Amino acid sequence: MRLDGLRLLVTQSRDFMGPALCEVLAQCGGTVIENAQPLTDAATIEAMVREAGRVDVLVANLVFFDDTATAEKVTDDEWRHVFAHLVDPLPRLARTVLPQMIERGHGKILLLGSASALRGMRRTSTYSAARGAQLAYVQALGVEVARHGVQVNAIAQNFVDNPTYFPPEVQADPAFQERLKREVPLGRLVDPREDAWFAAYLCSDAANCFVGQVFPVCGGWVQR
Repeated sequence: MRLDGLRLLVTQSRDFMGPALCEVLAQCGGTVIENAQPLTDAATIEAMVREAGRVDVLVANLVFFDDTATAEKVTDDEWRHVFAHLVDPLPRLARTVLPQMIERGHGKILLLGSASALRGMRRTSTYSAARGAQLAYVQALGVEVARHGVQVNAIAQNFVDNPTYFPPEVQADPAFQERLKREVPLGRLVDPREDAWFAAYLCSDAANCFVGQVFPVCGGWVQR
């Protein structure tokens, strides 16, 4: 599972899975290009990729964290705001990095998504819809570009220890600990390095056979 010689661009590298990903990908020998900017406009994405130069692997670590309303109270502005952070960046990232990958006949795009798109959760209709749109895009894009030697896949995760969604104060809450035991067959949060090592595998040449696949990483919270 070596990544020697590969240049890996990790987006929003200080949030969600960014810190663990950057650490593990570098440990596997990859040259990690970290970018911490929010990616809500096309110009920022174009500048990021231009500055990165050659990108062998794009790790789309896209983050949104805010309270969302119950379905009957969701406004158009809230809907657009969530999609602007989680969905709109994906096609912009793809059209910016794919030309160089297709020209070389080799490349990978890996999305760090959410298993909330695979199992219903209360008070997350907007967030789950956006995460579901991500996964649908990955599946379609993966099929489209596989013939060019480019693999596009996604990790759909939940109950993975990370500073954005499960900060220490959440983990210390007895109600959360009880929920963890009740809902997650594993009985604990997935360690961030466990998730990051799987991501490293999907970024490596050992995983060249996967096309538009969505892999749940969530301690058994969902299996499909």
